[in-house]
Amino acid sequence: MPGYHARMAETHAGADLFADEDTATQIVDTRTSLHVRRVRLQVRTGPAAGREFATDKERIRIGNARVPPGRDGSGNDLALDDKKVSRFHCEIAFTEKGWLLTDLDSTNGTWLDGKRVERAYISPGSSIVVGDSSILFAPIDEEIVVDPDKDGRFGEMVGVSLKMRQIFGLLKKIAPMDVGVLITGETGTGKELVARGLHDLSGRAKGPFVVLDCGSIPENLIESELFGHEKGSFTGATVAREGAFERAHGGTIFLDEIGELRLDMQPRLLRVLENREVRRVGGSDVIDVDVRVVAATNRDLAKEVAEGDFREDLFFRLNVINVQLPPLRARRDDIVQLVNHALSQPEVVEAHGQKRVTPAAMAALQSYAWPGNVRELMNVVSHVLTFSEGADVDLPSLPPRLTSQGQKQPLPFNEHLGFHEAKEQLLESFEREYLGALLKRCEGNISRAARESGLHRKSIERLVKKYDLDARQHRR
Repeated sequence: MPGYHARMAETHAGADLFADEDTATQIVDTRTSLHVRRVRLQVRTGPAAGREFATDKERIRIGNARVPPGRDGSGNDLALDDKKVSRFHCEIAFTEKGWLLTDLDSTNGTWLDGKRVERAYISPGSSIVVGDSSILFAPIDEEIVVDPDKDGRFGEMVGVSLKMRQIFGLLKKIAPMDVGVLITGETGTGKELVARGLHDLSGRAKGPFVVLDCGSIPENLIESELFGHEKGSFTGATVAREGAFERAHGGTIFLDEIGELRLDMQPRLLRVLENREVRRVGGSDVIDVDVRVVAATNRDLAKEVAEGDFREDLFFRLNVINVQLPPLRARRDDIVQLVNHALSQPEVVEAHGQKRVTPAAMAALQSYAWPGNVRELMNVVSHVLTFSEGADVDLPSLPPRLTSQGQKQPLPFNEHLGFHEAKEQLLESFEREYLGALLKRCEGNISRAARESGLHRKSIERLVKKYDLDARQHRR
């Protein structure tokens, strides 16, 4: 993949544990080395001889029109003052098989290593001839060492642990680079905050940031949500509508829960990523889109690929850089900072005054397992703000499950039933109570409940129906 590939290097001095050079994508979690791959075009002959152009873009256009690349997809990256070169002569684009040279219906043709071509893959050192100009195609490989971030901050995220500071250092390096990122990690670890931070620190910061939760959209609407639709293309399509890719044009699209995307939709998404163009449902026009794609999942997509549940080519395309976010239980050093940071926000201080967590309460927070990760911790902070009185937050202000008293309470099962019956009864009681509290906290929003619980939307809907719950009663 072009752009920026993570090299797997241990942080201690002298280690030489780099991944194999042939590995297409390497995983990054707490490592400190980044393998950079870009492309340099050197004009050897012709009116522009001596010019060089280096880029990390996945599509490079060459022509004689001095039109810079724009949000509408037009323009040239390398403009040549050569009268025999067409206005938009050819382009070089990255595909899963490598760099592909395509002639754009030029007048005098495009030549690769002495042969006229319409479409052909390029090798390092190849010579491209357009008009009277010859261009050398030269990949660039570099190694960038990523130091742990000194500030312990990235966007809205904070962390003092070495693991998080190294991740923040990596994220700050890749944010300005127009490269796709796949964020993996358990539910509640902050994947959307990473995506927002990457957008805000990129050259696309002034463009839109569009979030699409692939797991919360009904199957019959996902194609329309992604690519848009024309009026009358299906029942209910009373007006034409832009899809997420069109709305994200010039900015960043965040595809959350990408692992939930239907298998039959994955080839269409791959084509959009490859060609940077969409066609609306029911439409015939091709619309150019210029977006940076950041995707996230709590699934093991490599395992899904091996089992045939996720397309390998799409995984390859999304997984240019893989950033793995650790669970909160693996970064307990950050809990104090996360809590104090949340309690010190100006709007919180204005509404509740300055709160101080007692050592006993903080110890309880640090010893809890946090299955819901940072999101669960922030929900506990909201609970504390609601139920604590005065400036000090002590053990009684915490939810019972976090305290030793709550953790030692026996499970309310009926020992007079058989094992399986008692277990089923206990499970149903838990599901009903958990779901009721979840819907109340999420104000009846099924999609939000699915995100916060880590369950698929369909699972939430099934449980709501099973226990005859009414999500609407919790809506504002």
